[in-house]
This record gives sequence, C-alpha cells and structure tokens, in this order.
Amino acid sequence: MISEEQVRHVANLARLGLKDEEVARMGEQLGAILESIDKIGELDLEGVPPTANPLNLTNVLRPDEPREELPREEALAPAPEPVDGLFAVPRID
Repeated sequence: MISEEQVRHVANLARLGLKDEEVARMGEQLGAILESIDKIGELDLEGVPPTANPLNLTNVLRPDEPREELPREEALAPAPEPVDGLFAVPRID
C-alpha cells in the first residue's frame, strides 16, 4: 500500500490538487498499479527480446520526398488574422 504522504508527494509533482477523499482513492489506485508492476517483475523473461510494440507493424506513412513549397498566400489563407505575412498566435506568458 502506498502512504498518504507518498500520494500527496506524487500529486504535488504532477501539480494536482487532491481533496482528502481523492487522496485515499488515489492511494488505492496507485497501490494496484504497483502490485501489477510487481507481478510483471516476477515473470521469467529470459530470452524474450524487448519490444516497443507486440504487433509486427510497419510505417504506413508516405515516403518523405522533397516537393515545391506552398506559396505564402496559400498557406496563410485559412489564418483568421495574419500579421505581416505571418501566422498570429496568442502570447504565452
């Protein structure tokens, strides 16, 4: 079981403001996750190669080939309010 203090610490790292009842629920959920990870650690994985994906998939995107650039006017056409030939976006403080 994960302690209330550990739950609050993880919540603080994630910038989550949890109420007391949420801390208790999160403690149970995090505890279940850690138990699942422990079960995985008990498996004999000798000879099993690491995988990023269990399915044998290949990239389905088109080849990245150079082509003519999009004219500025055409690129800016859907922009609500271009400024000086550029996309205008809200300032981030």
